[in-house]
Amino acid sequence: MKILSFCDSSRASSSLPGFIIFFFTCYVHKMESAKFTVIGPRGPVTAILGQEAVLPCHLSPSMSAANMEVRWFRSQFVSFVHLYRDGKDQYEGQIPEYRGRTELLKARLTDGNVLLRILNIRHSDEGQYLCFVQDDTFYEETVLELQVADLGSAPLISVEGHQDGGIRVVCRSAGWYPEPVVLWRDLSGRHLPSLSETKSRGDNNLFEIETALIVKKHSNQNLSCCIRNTILNQEKESAVYIADSLFPRVNPWMVALSVILMVLFGFIGLTAYLFKMKGKLTEEVDLTVDDIVNRGGHVTLDPDTAHPNLILSEDRKSVRWGDTRQHLPGNPERFDSDPCVLGYEGFTSGRHSWEVEVGDGLFWAVGVARESVKRKEGVSYNPEGGIWAVEQCWWGQYQALTSPVTPLPLSWVPRRIRVCLDCDQGQVTFIDAGDEAPVFTFPLGSVPGERIRPWFQVGWRSQLRLCP
Repeated sequence: MKILSFCDSSRASSSLPGFIIFFFTCYVHKMESAKFTVIGPRGPVTAILGQEAVLPCHLSPSMSAANMEVRWFRSQFVSFVHLYRDGKDQYEGQIPEYRGRTELLKARLTDGNVLLRILNIRHSDEGQYLCFVQDDTFYEETVLELQVADLGSAPLISVEGHQDGGIRVVCRSAGWYPEPVVLWRDLSGRHLPSLSETKSRGDNNLFEIETALIVKKHSNQNLSCCIRNTILNQEKESAVYIADSLFPRVNPWMVALSVILMVLFGFIGLTAYLFKMKGKLTEEVDLTVDDIVNRGGHVTLDPDTAHPNLILSEDRKSVRWGDTRQHLPGNPERFDSDPCVLGYEGFTSGRHSWEVEVGDGLFWAVGVARESVKRKEGVSYNPEGGIWAVEQCWWGQYQALTSPVTPLPLSWVPRRIRVCLDCDQGQVTFIDAGDEAPVFTFPLGSVPGERIRPWFQVGWRSQLRLCP
């Protein structure tokens, strides 16, 4: 039982002993007479500000929910987003912010679908929702996340005078949510470094962006400003061409002097660099040897942490999903809410890497986790929850488990993932071991200085295998 207060308090006795007896009865009945599970999407649902969103949720096996209680809520069970009970919608106790904006799609109830439509999406709608379904004293629930996003205005590019021997060009846009990514590009699509970048929130809580760069004559006179919403995976772009006549005239004597100074400082810098490289040569060789020693085939799976639905091979090198829940000791180290397993080995220093064959599974995730990561309930699949990983979602897309998640628009299907852990730098990198193409890298210092273990999640009809 996931939420202890889910039994409706109006049906329990007002006395404490009576409530305890009622709650215990609910618990026993649920454990002994489970009839269905409630299933939501594996990944977050995305909605556009001002538009409507449908939160999916269904019963498995499929059965009619027309005569059941369906409750959508957030942090408080009593204060609900939408409640359907006794064959009709109930509005007493509904959160005021959702009044007139929610609808249970009753045409799908007989198929076991308990979908909730939310109209006129707002910023405050973003976050977790719980889909709770009860039939008599038996109930189940699931958690899903709603992400809110919005596309802003097309970038407005303006030329704002001379600076540093070139022309200052500024790009502005507004109305974005969440915080977008801003890029300058040249005619060939190559990214150009910006001089400055400012992002702020307006009165409507949407992001406003201003970025600038200096354009030099005969360099990148054709350029564009691109602003991307990473959740919607959409962007808006505007282009500009800077004519030769706009550039300031240059004194040839100043050019000659600049060249002489550049050569002089370049010679001094090269000399200093060579002395520095000489001192570091031995250290680099040692690091390379250390990488080879720490790379590879010594990672195994820890059976004491494996979820009861996961089946490990005898050599503890592979794990697959099993349809039948095994009877295993309920030790504190074991994951029992999600199909996860840790590697037996843990690392506190040095560089380490291992390769995982992901196969053709419907859903999987690989990475690393703190040894203290939660095993029972409330696991957060992001660095704040102690997990750094990438995953393949149910719908065949890939994403990094950041907060919020980062979509990975891979143009290929990886078969083998190399996980590279640098404990000293606090960094995790994922590489496609087939063609050495980078997949994703968590930033330096994001992994804390404590014991870190390999982490795996295996979904339905999926299998992972550690490569030798």
